[in-house]
Amino acid sequence: MTQTAHKIRQALIIEDLPDSQALLLTVCQQTFPGVTCQLFDNLHDGRLWLTENRCDLLLIDLGLPDGDGTDLIAEVKQSAPDCTIVVATIFDDDQHLFAALQAGAMGYLLKDQSTAQLVRQLQGIEDGQPPLSASIARRLLNGFQVRAQAQTQPAQHSLSQREQEVLGLIARGFSSNEISGFLEISRHTVGDHIKNIYRKLNISSRAEATREALRLGLG
Repeated sequence: MTQTAHKIRQALIIEDLPDSQALLLTVCQQTFPGVTCQLFDNLHDGRLWLTENRCDLLLIDLGLPDGDGTDLIAEVKQSAPDCTIVVATIFDDDQHLFAALQAGAMGYLLKDQSTAQLVRQLQGIEDGQPPLSASIARRLLNGFQVRAQAQTQPAQHSLSQREQEVLGLIARGFSSNEISGFLEISRHTVGDHIKNIYRKLNISSRAEATREALRLGLG
Protein backbone atom coordinates (compact mmCIF):
# COMPACT_ATOMS: atom_id res chain seq x y z
CA MET A 1 0.00 0.00 0.00
CA THR A 2 3.02 2.31 0.22
CA GLN A 3 3.15 4.87 -2.56
CA THR A 4 5.39 7.74 -3.59
CA ALA A 5 4.09 11.29 -3.56
CA HIS A 6 3.75 12.78 -7.05
CA LYS A 7 1.68 15.24 -9.03
CA ILE A 8 -1.39 14.02 -10.89
CA ARG A 9 -1.47 15.54 -14.38
CA GLN A 10 -3.07 12.77 -16.46
CA ALA A 11 -5.87 10.54 -15.16
CA LEU A 12 -7.49 7.53 -16.81
CA ILE A 13 -11.04 6.73 -15.64
CA ILE A 14 -12.58 3.37 -16.56
CA GLU A 15 -16.25 3.15 -15.52
CA ASP A 16 -19.18 1.86 -17.55
CA LEU A 17 -22.14 3.66 -15.94
CA PRO A 18 -22.57 7.23 -17.26
CA ASP A 19 -23.63 8.73 -13.90
CA SER A 20 -20.72 7.12 -12.08
CA GLN A 21 -18.34 8.18 -14.86
CA ALA A 22 -19.52 11.78 -14.51
CA LEU A 23 -19.10 11.58 -10.72
CA LEU A 24 -15.51 10.33 -10.98
CA LEU A 25 -14.67 12.97 -13.58
CA THR A 26 -15.97 15.70 -11.28
CA VAL A 27 -14.04 14.26 -8.33
CA CYS A 28 -10.79 14.14 -10.33
CA GLN A 29 -11.18 17.68 -11.61
CA GLN A 30 -11.94 19.05 -8.16
CA THR A 31 -9.10 17.14 -6.51
CA PHE A 32 -6.42 17.88 -9.10
CA PRO A 33 -7.05 21.26 -10.77
CA GLY A 34 -5.79 21.27 -14.34
CA VAL A 35 -5.73 17.47 -14.63
CA THR A 36 -6.39 15.94 -18.05
CA CYS A 37 -8.87 13.08 -17.82
CA GLN A 38 -9.42 10.29 -20.34
CA LEU A 39 -12.64 8.27 -19.92
CA PHE A 40 -13.58 4.81 -21.15
CA ASP A 41 -16.46 2.47 -20.33
CA ASN A 42 -14.61 -0.81 -20.92
CA LEU A 43 -11.27 -2.53 -20.40
CA HIS A 44 -10.49 -3.02 -24.09
CA ASP A 45 -10.46 0.69 -24.94
CA GLY A 46 -8.54 1.48 -21.77
CA ARG A 47 -5.86 -1.08 -22.65
CA LEU A 48 -5.64 0.26 -26.20
CA TRP A 49 -5.18 3.83 -24.97
CA LEU A 50 -2.46 2.73 -22.55
CA THR A 51 -0.39 1.23 -25.36
CA GLU A 52 0.41 4.75 -26.57
CA ASN A 53 -0.18 6.90 -23.51
CA ARG A 54 0.72 7.06 -19.83
CA CYS A 55 -1.26 8.22 -16.83
CA ASP A 56 -0.41 9.32 -13.32
CA LEU A 57 -3.71 8.05 -11.91
CA LEU A 58 -5.86 5.09 -12.92
CA LEU A 59 -9.33 5.29 -11.36
CA ILE A 60 -11.11 2.04 -12.19
CA ASP A 61 -14.30 0.13 -11.39
CA LEU A 62 -14.11 -3.63 -10.83
CA GLY A 63 -17.26 -4.93 -12.54
CA LEU A 64 -16.92 -3.89 -16.20
CA PRO A 65 -18.77 -5.14 -19.30
CA ASP A 66 -15.77 -6.96 -20.75
CA GLY A 67 -14.07 -8.24 -17.62
CA ASP A 68 -12.76 -7.68 -14.12
CA GLY A 69 -10.93 -4.42 -13.47
CA THR A 70 -8.51 -6.33 -11.26
CA ASP A 71 -6.91 -7.81 -14.39
CA LEU A 72 -5.99 -4.39 -15.75
CA ILE A 73 -4.78 -3.29 -12.33
CA ALA A 74 -2.20 -6.08 -12.37
CA GLU A 75 -1.12 -5.19 -15.93
CA VAL A 76 -0.67 -1.49 -15.16
CA LYS A 77 1.18 -2.26 -11.93
CA GLN A 78 3.66 -4.28 -13.96
CA SER A 79 4.03 -1.92 -16.93
CA ALA A 80 3.75 1.45 -15.16
CA PRO A 81 4.80 1.06 -11.51
CA ASP A 82 4.75 4.84 -10.95
CA CYS A 83 1.02 5.07 -11.78
CA THR A 84 -1.25 5.46 -8.77
CA ILE A 85 -4.06 2.90 -9.10
CA VAL A 86 -7.28 3.51 -7.19
CA VAL A 87 -10.40 1.36 -7.26
CA ALA A 88 -13.76 3.17 -7.30
CA THR A 89 -16.57 0.67 -6.73
CA ILE A 90 -19.62 -0.29 -4.71
CA PHE A 91 -18.06 -3.62 -3.66
CA ASP A 92 -17.25 -3.40 0.05
CA ASP A 93 -16.55 -7.09 0.68
CA ASP A 94 -13.18 -8.68 1.48
CA GLN A 95 -13.08 -10.79 -1.68
CA HIS A 96 -13.03 -7.79 -4.01
CA LEU A 97 -10.99 -5.61 -1.67
CA PHE A 98 -8.08 -7.96 -1.10
CA ALA A 99 -8.01 -9.17 -4.71
CA ALA A 100 -7.66 -5.57 -5.90
CA LEU A 101 -4.98 -4.72 -3.35
CA GLN A 102 -3.03 -7.87 -4.13
CA ALA A 103 -3.16 -6.99 -7.84
CA GLY A 104 -1.57 -3.62 -7.13
CA ALA A 105 -4.30 -1.12 -6.22
CA MET A 106 -3.02 1.63 -3.91
CA GLY A 107 -6.42 2.89 -2.86
CA TYR A 108 -10.02 1.69 -2.59
CA LEU A 109 -12.97 4.07 -2.63
CA LEU A 110 -16.69 3.38 -2.38
CA LYS A 111 -18.77 5.31 -4.91
CA ASP A 112 -21.80 5.68 -2.65
CA GLN A 113 -20.05 8.51 -0.82
CA SER A 114 -20.52 12.19 -1.53
CA THR A 115 -18.35 14.08 -4.00
CA ALA A 116 -16.77 16.00 -1.11
CA GLN A 117 -15.83 12.79 0.71
CA LEU A 118 -14.26 11.28 -2.40
CA VAL A 119 -12.30 14.47 -3.05
CA ARG A 120 -10.93 14.48 0.51
CA GLN A 121 -9.87 10.85 0.23
CA LEU A 122 -8.08 11.42 -3.09
CA GLN A 123 -6.32 14.58 -1.94
CA GLY A 124 -3.76 12.58 0.02
CA ILE A 125 -2.29 11.05 -3.15
CA GLU A 126 0.04 13.95 -3.84
CA ASP A 127 1.37 13.60 -0.28
CA GLY A 128 1.89 9.87 -0.66
CA GLN A 129 -1.16 8.85 1.41
CA PRO A 130 -3.30 5.94 0.18
CA PRO A 131 -6.92 6.96 -0.51
CA LEU A 132 -9.26 4.69 1.42
CA SER A 133 -12.92 4.99 2.35
CA ALA A 134 -13.32 4.96 6.13
CA SER A 135 -15.15 1.63 6.18
CA ILE A 136 -12.44 0.05 4.02
CA ALA A 137 -9.71 1.30 6.33
CA ARG A 138 -11.56 -0.25 9.28
CA ARG A 139 -11.93 -3.51 7.37
CA LEU A 140 -8.19 -3.65 6.72
CA LEU A 141 -7.49 -3.07 10.40
CA ASN A 142 -9.92 -5.81 11.39
CA GLY A 143 -8.01 -8.41 9.39
CA PHE A 144 -9.21 -11.41 7.42
CA GLN A 145 -11.90 -12.92 9.67
CA VAL A 146 -14.86 -11.76 7.59
CA ARG A 147 -13.17 -12.98 4.41
CA ALA A 148 -13.01 -16.53 5.74
CA GLN A 149 -16.68 -16.44 6.72
CA ALA A 150 -17.76 -15.08 3.33
CA GLN A 151 -16.09 -17.96 1.53
CA THR A 152 -18.32 -20.48 3.37
CA GLN A 153 -21.65 -18.72 2.78
CA PRO A 154 -24.20 -20.51 0.57
CA ALA A 155 -24.84 -19.17 -2.92
CA GLN A 156 -28.15 -17.54 -2.07
CA HIS A 157 -26.32 -15.20 0.31
CA SER A 158 -23.84 -13.97 -2.30
CA LEU A 159 -25.83 -10.73 -2.54
CA SER A 160 -24.81 -8.02 -0.11
CA GLN A 161 -27.38 -6.68 2.35
CA ARG A 162 -27.91 -3.59 0.21
CA GLU A 163 -28.27 -5.68 -2.95
CA GLN A 164 -30.91 -7.80 -1.24
CA GLU A 165 -32.81 -4.62 -0.30
CA VAL A 166 -32.65 -3.35 -3.89
CA LEU A 167 -33.75 -6.73 -5.28
CA GLY A 168 -36.70 -6.83 -2.89
CA LEU A 169 -37.82 -3.37 -4.00
CA ILE A 170 -37.52 -4.36 -7.67
CA ALA A 171 -39.78 -7.32 -6.97
CA ARG A 172 -42.33 -4.96 -5.40
CA GLY A 173 -42.41 -2.87 -8.58
CA PHE A 174 -40.27 0.09 -7.49
CA SER A 175 -38.50 2.03 -10.27
CA SER A 176 -34.81 2.93 -10.00
CA ASN A 177 -35.73 6.52 -9.08
CA GLU A 178 -38.13 5.29 -6.40
CA ILE A 179 -35.48 2.92 -5.00
CA SER A 180 -33.04 5.83 -4.89
CA GLY A 181 -35.45 7.91 -2.83
CA PHE A 182 -36.59 5.04 -0.61
CA LEU A 183 -33.04 3.97 0.32
CA GLU A 184 -31.66 7.54 0.26
CA ILE A 185 -28.86 6.67 -2.16
CA SER A 186 -28.01 8.18 -5.54
CA ARG A 187 -29.40 6.90 -8.85
CA HIS A 188 -25.94 5.89 -10.05
CA THR A 189 -25.46 3.81 -6.89
CA VAL A 190 -28.82 2.09 -7.53
CA GLY A 191 -27.65 1.40 -11.08
CA ASP A 192 -24.44 -0.16 -9.78
CA HIS A 193 -26.38 -2.40 -7.40
CA ILE A 194 -28.78 -3.54 -10.14
CA LYS A 195 -25.87 -4.29 -12.48
CA ASN A 196 -24.20 -6.45 -9.84
CA ILE A 197 -27.46 -8.21 -8.91
CA TYR A 198 -28.03 -9.16 -12.54
CA ARG A 199 -24.48 -10.45 -12.89
CA LYS A 200 -24.48 -12.45 -9.65
CA LEU A 201 -27.86 -14.06 -10.39
CA ASN A 202 -27.15 -14.45 -14.11
CA ILE A 203 -30.33 -12.61 -15.11
CA SER A 204 -31.07 -9.79 -17.55
CA SER A 205 -34.55 -8.42 -16.83
CA ARG A 206 -36.80 -7.15 -14.06
CA ALA A 207 -39.10 -10.12 -14.55
CA GLU A 208 -36.24 -12.50 -13.84
CA ALA A 209 -35.17 -10.33 -10.91
CA THR A 210 -38.66 -10.58 -9.44
CA ARG A 211 -38.66 -14.37 -9.82
CA GLU A 212 -35.27 -14.62 -8.10
CA ALA A 213 -36.39 -12.30 -5.33
CA LEU A 214 -39.38 -14.55 -4.63
CA ARG A 215 -37.15 -17.63 -4.71
CA LEU A 216 -34.84 -16.05 -2.15
CA GLY A 217 -37.71 -14.87 0.03
CA LEU A 218 -37.04 -11.20 -0.72
CA GLY A 219 -40.24 -10.35 -2.58
